[in-house]
Amino acid sequence: MSSTSFRKRIRESINNETLQTALDNNTERRLKGRALAFESIPDWRERRQRAHRVRADVIDHLDEYLAQFIIKNEENGIIVHRAKDAGEAIQIILDVARQKSARLVAKSKSMVSEEIELNHALEKEGIKVVETDLGEYIVQLRHEKPSHIITPAAHLRKEQVAQLFHEKLGIPYTEDIPTLTATARKIMREVFLTADMGISGVNFGVAETGSLCVVSNEGNARMVGTIPPVHIALMGMERLVPNLDDLSLLISLLARSATGQKISVYTQILTRPLNNQQRHLIILDNGRSRVRNSPLKESLLCIRCGACLNACPVFRELGGHAYIGSDLSIAPYPGPIGSVISPGLLGENFVQLAQASSLCGACKDACPVDIDLPKLLTRVRAGQAPNYQLPITNAGAGLSPVTKFGLQMYTRLATHPKLYTASQKFAALESFIFSPFSQWMRLPAVTGWGYSKDLPRFVGKTFRERFLESDSKLSQEQNIKLHQDHIETKNMQEQAPALQRVEQFTNELIALSGNVYQTKNVTRDIIEFLISRHVNKIHLEPNTLNEHLLREANIGFTHEPDPQILAGVTNAICGLADTGSILIADGDGSPLHGSLLPEIHIAVLKSSNILSSLPDAMKLPQIKETNAAVFITGPSRTADIEMTLTIGVHGPKEIHVFVDVSNSG
Repeated sequence: MSSTSFRKRIRESINNETLQTALDNNTERRLKGRALAFESIPDWRERRQRAHRVRADVIDHLDEYLAQFIIKNEENGIIVHRAKDAGEAIQIILDVARQKSARLVAKSKSMVSEEIELNHALEKEGIKVVETDLGEYIVQLRHEKPSHIITPAAHLRKEQVAQLFHEKLGIPYTEDIPTLTATARKIMREVFLTADMGISGVNFGVAETGSLCVVSNEGNARMVGTIPPVHIALMGMERLVPNLDDLSLLISLLARSATGQKISVYTQILTRPLNNQQRHLIILDNGRSRVRNSPLKESLLCIRCGACLNACPVFRELGGHAYIGSDLSIAPYPGPIGSVISPGLLGENFVQLAQASSLCGACKDACPVDIDLPKLLTRVRAGQAPNYQLPITNAGAGLSPVTKFGLQMYTRLATHPKLYTASQKFAALESFIFSPFSQWMRLPAVTGWGYSKDLPRFVGKTFRERFLESDSKLSQEQNIKLHQDHIETKNMQEQAPALQRVEQFTNELIALSGNVYQTKNVTRDIIEFLISRHVNKIHLEPNTLNEHLLREANIGFTHEPDPQILAGVTNAICGLADTGSILIADGDGSPLHGSLLPEIHIAVLKSSNILSSLPDAMKLPQIKETNAAVFITGPSRTADIEMTLTIGVHGPKEIHVFVDVSNSG
């Protein structure tokens, strides 16, 4: 296929008014949310460079880190598999499914599974796969592929989802998004409780501890990794960080870039299988080794946040389904990063995607690990993708003599700074002289450029002149003040007394629809809360409340998971002041289940255990010693339908933290 079909798909997307509205809504809210989230870390540029170095070090020494990671996983009781390609990965999963007689699989969002077309392969063998992320579930019902790395149903309006649920799920037609979300919750709950196997992706693997980090907002990834007797984690071999400190750095950038949050609602750290659970880890190559040894190596730094998609002016007009290969198949990874890694991993079929870019640099500016995407896109265009080398003799194929001459002249000018500066001056003068006739000065539509844009008018000053002028106006005082503000903020966080951390923690969690109560008598106040909510039985983590007082109040309790129980009460190991998060760890009484299955989660937190930020918590011994731990930041939530925030998806609808200040200073 020539590029004709690709251009046809592009034009169809541009002319689709429903799609354009959906994309505009998604982009606007994502960009605003990201900007607000990064305001809370004035040192984000420094963090970005540190993150780039961490990821680059991993890719440079990938064999060593993988060896360390695999050894730790095997020591932790996780069954590790290496898969060189999609076929091997699928076969491993099928073998595990057959061993366990699995017929129903609950699956959380995983781009690697899209890359290897896992669902189709399992369903072909008679295994039912249910996508449990709301956006993924919607596109699965529509028999579509995700249109966005983070928001799979970003291309759809609520009216389309309403009609889909009416037709497929048999509910009355409604455009009320909370009602649509509640419908999915009800259906998924049965899937989670009866699934023979759960499959998830992996955001990061920690080489030092062998831990798997999986982040989500809805709670489905927690369900998939916690409830089924078998959990399979599918991970691209490049998704490693050296240690927990580096993990906290990447987490601080991932959520802000992906969803505009300081931290995702659920950040799981899975180190060992839970009791009565078997966990498999599949480490996938599937072309990553080739990319690592190619000019596209830097693309392996990607943490799959989707920020470059939201920033890209081309993606914002086309959506993910316009990124098609020469065989008309939709690329598993769209947008700027997808236009590099899709051809990089999957070959020549997707090389044409690199043409869908203006090379404006917005993607590089948005990338939280500072990947030079424009440079990589030009390399793909130049035929430097693995398994696809563009012959030198074809470098100008398809170009008209006039275009070739123009490019040759531009090359001469662009490679000589003085000539280039002079040409800019001439262009500015020409623009001034001929500006009355500018409406006729357009590129012919036959070039493809004139279909959607015109040549911009030249400005009076060159970019270099304007840049130097604006740079000089940025006073030293502003730079000094920004640095001082950062130092002061850091010092305040380090020196903040316990009560100040309590206040910050409270404000952060309340802003995320959580509830915080300061108490000097934890059991009494929780009993009063339970009575006010007509709760007469709870899932209780041992040694959290006075069980004698609970019996006196006629409140029953169990230490075993029970999906019928309305409220779960657990102990919080620590809280994070800067994000309003609490840390729950596996242990006696199944606290991970108690903080996940009930609609109401009640956590008990000592004020002295509120830490400043995530890096402090990563130093706690419980992180390494427990089978699994999770940082919880508010009730479960989603914004997969028209970017409308809805509280309470697969995890609890409410979170109440009782902060014990009885021993505070």
